[in-house]
Amino acid sequence: MSAAAVLVLTACGSDGDTGQAGQAGEQGGPTVVAGFYPLEWAAERVGGDRVEVSSLTPPGAEAHDLELAPQDVAAISEVDLLVYLEGFQPAIDEAAESEAGDAAWDAGQAADLTLAAEDHAHEGEEAHAEEEAHAGEESVDPHFWLDPTRLAAVGDALAARLAELDPEGAATYEQNAAELRADLEALDAEMQAGLADCAVDTLVTGHDAFGYLADRYGFEVVGISGLSPSQEPEPAQMAEIASLVQERGVTTVYTETLVDPAVAETVAAEAGVQTAVLDPIEGLTDESAGEDYLEVMRTNLATLQEGQSCA
Repeated sequence: MSAAAVLVLTACGSDGDTGQAGQAGEQGGPTVVAGFYPLEWAAERVGGDRVEVSSLTPPGAEAHDLELAPQDVAAISEVDLLVYLEGFQPAIDEAAESEAGDAAWDAGQAADLTLAAEDHAHEGEEAHAEEEAHAGEESVDPHFWLDPTRLAAVGDALAARLAELDPEGAATYEQNAAELRADLEALDAEMQAGLADCAVDTLVTGHDAFGYLADRYGFEVVGISGLSPSQEPEPAQMAEIASLVQERGVTTVYTETLVDPAVAETVAAEAGVQTAVLDPIEGLTDESAGEDYLEVMRTNLATLQEGQSCA
């Protein structure tokens, strides 16, 4: 389904109108299109009833590999605000530059993207990390939303940006962002407590999406693929990770939603350990273990507590 169709369906579901891109929110507020699910969720929480929010990435689609149809690009030119993450979805980067103008808002600036591929590459993968560092947009880890405190910062900044577009709604956006921050800080406290004492401190995941989570909660992450799940690992690299799993006493290799589990399952089988699903929350599907970001993150917490042997 194209992003234009998503815009139509989202708007129709909100107020029963025709749902054209650029349609105002219920109280005359801005129209917002987000690049993918975590940004969509944050925009919905902060915007509330004043804002019409839709996503360019359809449910069930892999966000990294999004391609835009011409009507999707046209839709971007019509909305009041494009909330995207520069370097994460190249097709949206191009559309933001060519079509969005001042409506483009890069959430990465508020999230303070500080991790590069090298920062959490495992031993023996320095050359692979260096290759990623030279891949332009993939040199910086974009997966900030797996640290709830960074997502809260994005919510605060988004409230300020929406207030610029809709000054009458400024107090509403500020209050909604404060409520979002409270929810995310409560989640962070739960994760800090639940992951404070784990026997295994190495996370082996399908792709390198969990650097910010690992940095926040005291793990070292080993992504079998690179920052994008489409980066195919070499057989020698997979064998090296299987050896590392055994050496470090890792008991669980994590597969992911929206990504073929075959590579992670191969590593787990070679190392003789189990697999479990850890969701990078790049999008929701009917198979997601929760109805929204908070629920899926709490499911991730329970999965990590078991997989990392946490007290």
